[in-house]
Amino acid sequence: MPNYTVGENDSIASIAKDHGFLWKTIWDHGSNASLRAKRKDPNQLVPGDEIFIPDKGTKSVSKPVDARHTFTRKGEPTKLKLRLTVLDEPRAKEAYTLVFGDKVIHGVTDGDGKLEHPIPGETRSATLTLSEGAEVYDIAIGALRPVSDTAGVQRRLENLGFDCGGESGSIGDATRDALKRFQTQYGLEATGEPDDATRAKLEELHV
Repeated sequence: MPNYTVGENDSIASIAKDHGFLWKTIWDHGSNASLRAKRKDPNQLVPGDEIFIPDKGTKSVSKPVDARHTFTRKGEPTKLKLRLTVLDEPRAKEAYTLVFGDKVIHGVTDGDGKLEHPIPGETRSATLTLSEGAEVYDIAIGALRPVSDTAGVQRRLENLGFDCGGESGSIGDATRDALKRFQTQYGLEATGEPDDATRAKLEELHV
């Protein structure tokens, strides 16, 4: 099977699901060693990355005839994990509604502002509602780029509450302002540029 070219909003989970594999089967394959060395994290693929998809094998299971049998695919679904904060403080014990596909989940964050739910591997987006509908957030799943990438810096800033004005992939005035606010808040030199110290802090706060 030829290599698969990663597109926008692809994730290792969605690619694996589309091709009938567990994500670790693809990610850990020897032919993807160079991609693993380059990206480190399977959840930070970049559009244009090439990932090898192995041929599928077959498996035989002996079962009695004239009976109904249930088979469960291991490793599915994956999990969506979020941590909600305000001014770097956790939004603990806060009610929320999470929607993806036709699934609607009502829950409460834990003491550290975290929530975690299993989701199908093909899920590309979800909606999170807080404050009884006053806050609604669209969540792109599988779209987070590495912190070395400008779009990866911008997405992390946005997710941490520093508005980049919709800029993506190139740094304009809105992103520079967001960087300065972030740098000031975390005791970094307020250069307005994504320097090494800023990227390191972003990665520490938002993998």
